[in-house]
Amino acid sequence: MGGTAQDRGVPGGRRYVPIAEHGLIGDLRSVALVGTDGTIDWYCCPAFDAPSVFASILDAERGGCFELAATVPARTKQFYFPDTNVLITRFFTEDGVGEVQDFMPVGGGPAEAERHRLIRRVVCVRGSIPFRTRVAPRFDYGSLPHTVRLTGDTAQFETDGLTLALTATVPLEADGPDVCGDFKLSEGDSAVFALDKVGGDVTPRRCARTEAEEQFAATVAYWRRWLSASRYKGRWREMVHRSALTLKLLTYAPTGAIVAAPTTSLPEELGGERNWDYRYVWVRDAAFCVYALLRLGFTEEAEAFMDFVTRHISPGDGKVSGPLQIMYGIDGRTQLPERTLGHLEGHHGSAPVRVGNAAADQLQLDIYGALIDSIYLYDKWAKPISSGHWDDVCELVDWVCAHWDQPDEGIWETRGGRRNFLYSRLMCWVAIERAIRMANRRGLPADLPRWRECRDTIYRRIMSRGWSEERGAFVQHEDGDVLDAAVLMMPLTKFIAPTDPKWLSTLDALTEELVSDSLVYRYDTRASPDGLRGDEGTFSICSFWYVEAMVHAGRIDEARLAFEKMLTYANHLGLYAEEISHTGEQQGNFPQAFTHLALISAAFNLDRALG
Repeated sequence: MGGTAQDRGVPGGRRYVPIAEHGLIGDLRSVALVGTDGTIDWYCCPAFDAPSVFASILDAERGGCFELAATVPARTKQFYFPDTNVLITRFFTEDGVGEVQDFMPVGGGPAEAERHRLIRRVVCVRGSIPFRTRVAPRFDYGSLPHTVRLTGDTAQFETDGLTLALTATVPLEADGPDVCGDFKLSEGDSAVFALDKVGGDVTPRRCARTEAEEQFAATVAYWRRWLSASRYKGRWREMVHRSALTLKLLTYAPTGAIVAAPTTSLPEELGGERNWDYRYVWVRDAAFCVYALLRLGFTEEAEAFMDFVTRHISPGDGKVSGPLQIMYGIDGRTQLPERTLGHLEGHHGSAPVRVGNAAADQLQLDIYGALIDSIYLYDKWAKPISSGHWDDVCELVDWVCAHWDQPDEGIWETRGGRRNFLYSRLMCWVAIERAIRMANRRGLPADLPRWRECRDTIYRRIMSRGWSEERGAFVQHEDGDVLDAAVLMMPLTKFIAPTDPKWLSTLDALTEELVSDSLVYRYDTRASPDGLRGDEGTFSICSFWYVEAMVHAGRIDEARLAFEKMLTYANHLGLYAEEISHTGEQQGNFPQAFTHLALISAAFNLDRALG
């Protein structure tokens, strides 16, 4: 699947490749998005949340990019080298077929990791093709000027605090702040471009064709070795494994952090203001990721995240909004100030472009359930938690027992004021219930009488004030009548039997009001104002929750059809953004961990139900 190599237009043409027309490569520290036209138009160096070097996905003129494409009319197609995160973009022209192999080597020791090498290997596989490259970095989100020094086949782009070296096996020439090159390849010929972060002990190093081949083979071997640990053998192996590989790309190896998405400000609605920075560790999203990876047998990632929790997510943070923040930096930092980059126009003119996230200061009580559920599963499926970790869990549960009945901003991070959200109550129940299970199974010390009393109080509160007789459904917040797809988690967390009459009635109400051809809206933004202008698409994680809820309710045929329909909304590589528009386009930050972990869970449970 793909477009033509001419889609982007000439420089200054202000054209954008759609969000879904991208593939993802990475080195477990940062990622790059590669368009179907061969252009890298998102890359932050040296980490996920570092300022961008290439950001033409957010501003076609000022963002910066790394173009590499045929100079003659070409159709393009993109695919992953099987069972890896090595991306291949193919160019089909009248005179031949060529491909660009994009990857970032993983491993190779600390010095190599600090190089953050990005390799682009061009191969002509049939006939002959002329190619052109333009490397146009724009440092610090396009706000910082740089100098270029070109010596032979190496170009150095220098700015305050960051120097990148580009080496090539074809001639390069300077063009203002950029570097360009034209070359022609015949069948069997190849060219290699390598972009390195240099400085300190890391010096520029040529990437010869033989080294590129070796690093290609080593990178393929790394990803295949990693994926071989998967226990999933079900019907949707390709999609599940692509989701697992994507979740792995969103992990930050130095700390074990897992980012919600590797991008910022990709719009939830073209022209709208719902543009957020997702390059941080949401406790909720990361905890759900741990669940999905444990399901497949990947215990190392779960252990690394538990180490992150132990080191950085301490119950002693002493915040007014609770002992935990809802999100942290990938290095564990707590300060994530939000600001607007007014000099960038946004994807397709969808301003504002934001970095940082003010939601870090919100109260979202559901995170305690997500985190303690992941600890419970890790303790059960991976290895028993330590006594010190258990002390932290007890402190968290005691805090939840004392604060569960506060209004909060909820899972959807609304900016329209705090409410008594049902989902927040539900996950507080989960936090206490899973801790009780752990204490009972392992004989760990706990204030069980208090915990049980609190758990039961929350249960009765949800059943009485979260239920609307008028709607015949559980609703978004207490004493209201707005429906919310987050309640799909009620049977998935084992709060309510999936065939309980009240739950089946709720499922029917959600189907009627929030479901559109298997796609699920979070809630009706007109019936429940969230403090933001504009509409949004359907939320893909909710669509997979819906599949899972129907599986548990015994509606297997409907669930399978909805799941298969959802798969048709993936992009050509099996990747998902956060939302899907009414015309079926991907919207929001891309790719999104939440969506891929929900796909894994839905596939796992649907497989099991089908036998």
